[in-house]
Amino acid sequence: MSYIEKKYKQKITDAFGELPSLEEDLINLLDKNSIAVIDDIAIICAQFNKKINLILKKYYPEIKEIKDKLDIKSSLKFYYDLIHKLTDLVRNVENFQKIDPEYYEKLVEFITKKQSLIFGKYRNISTQELTTFYDKNSRAKLEKILTEKIKMKSKQYFTIGSLEEEIKKIAKIAGAENVLINLADDPMRNQLKTANSVIKFTVSNENTILLRKIGENIRDYLLSKKYHVIQSGNLIITDAKLFPDED
Repeated sequence: MSYIEKKYKQKITDAFGELPSLEEDLINLLDKNSIAVIDDIAIICAQFNKKINLILKKYYPEIKEIKDKLDIKSSLKFYYDLIHKLTDLVRNVENFQKIDPEYYEKLVEFITKKQSLIFGKYRNISTQELTTFYDKNSRAKLEKILTEKIKMKSKQYFTIGSLEEEIKKIAKIAGAENVLINLADDPMRNQLKTANSVIKFTVSNENTILLRKIGENIRDYLLSKKYHVIQSGNLIITDAKLFPDED
């Protein structure tokens, strides 16, 4: 191992070692189940982001040993997801000013399961990615796929998936058990001439109040994105195009 690799490996270890105290502070905030502390949560999220970006951009590229790369990458993936979840929490508070208490509980559970996730789920994913990256045939196939995607003219292709995921996320946070998104058929266009998609969501016991709340959350989100929306029971009809064009 080179001097620089050894040095940066230690810096990565030190950086990861500073994060558990942030995790404890974060759990204490999440346990309050209150949007009043959302600014403090956002600050901690920014601190996580700063540390992880430092590791990723400055230190990780110098690590050559596969075992070390696997260990580091597995931990990085956990923190990627944690940052994503925290960012999602902050964004939903900004949009809706209310969050289901279960959402806070799930975040705390995610943090407390850090070690099992890193050595289980994220290690498996990292192993597959590193194997693909260092296998010439697999890497060539991956590069070909990426090249084809870049060549695709439709800008929507790269944004539609995230819009669909955002809608499903909003519905699940609001209490939906299942969310289905389908192409709008002709009868739907009698209600909205420009209809492209139909969003259907379900809850246990057909709770009409909860169904209305879920629909309102989805509607408000789509309206904020300048889409047309019609809400009917557990259905949302919209001109938002939630499926990529077929070339």
